[in-house]
Amino acid sequence: MAVASLLLPVSWRWPLLPPLPAFVGLGAQKAGTTTLHALLSQHPQVHLPPQKELQFFSLRYAQGERWYRQQFSAAQRGQICGDITPYYLFHPWAPQRIAQLIPKARLIVLLRDPVERTLSHYFHARRLGFERLPLEQALAAEAQRLAGAEQVLQATAGRHKMHQECSYLSRSRYEQQLARVQALFAAEQLLVLSSEALFATPELIWQQLLAFLELEPMACPPLPAANAGRGEALQVDAAVKAQLRQQLAPTYQLIEQQWGIHWPLKR
Repeated sequence: MAVASLLLPVSWRWPLLPPLPAFVGLGAQKAGTTTLHALLSQHPQVHLPPQKELQFFSLRYAQGERWYRQQFSAAQRGQICGDITPYYLFHPWAPQRIAQLIPKARLIVLLRDPVERTLSHYFHARRLGFERLPLEQALAAEAQRLAGAEQVLQATAGRHKMHQECSYLSRSRYEQQLARVQALFAAEQLLVLSSEALFATPELIWQQLLAFLELEPMACPPLPAANAGRGEALQVDAAVKAQLRQQLAPTYQLIEQQWGIHWPLKR
């Protein structure tokens, strides 16, 4: 397929409505989507809104298609538009909403070691004041906190604070989230990448992104400063990490089987 096949019909002043995205970065949270946004925004054929995380298919769906299109009104002739919002992967209804509005969109998913992502998410919530419980208590409370969230979020304007902010272990169950996406989109529309590989071998991952989005060749821009934590996870007891690894064993196994991403056991 030629590059032009991804481009939506455009004009300089958008006589009707601005275009919808040609690609969506679904997530995962704390897995490098900020870096992904920064890199792709530097390609001249790509238009990304200055504000990462539009949250249209998750928190702003009630604002409607016209509002969503307006977020891409600054796109220039020859550019494809993208939306990178890491909550989309975990939100139970976002994939279905994406499929209804932009069924031909290409989808990018960055996955981080599930235990490391879980801990990074928890300490991120602590720093922002979303979480007051100690780690083990917060993990134990998660199931009760998220009870009924799926029904609440089905509503057009549905929001569930705990689902968005305190879903530490649940957000790392990538196999459950990817299953929803795979049920709605063709395999060739989905690119699943390791976030560790993005930071270790950025040029290699960049070339995969260019090929997937059918963009013209360009050297990988320098990686921006990582949106990292403060190293709090290094202080977590090894027994807690081992328990998390055991709980997430189905995730590790399926992701390696289906996507060839292997995260070695850390001692």
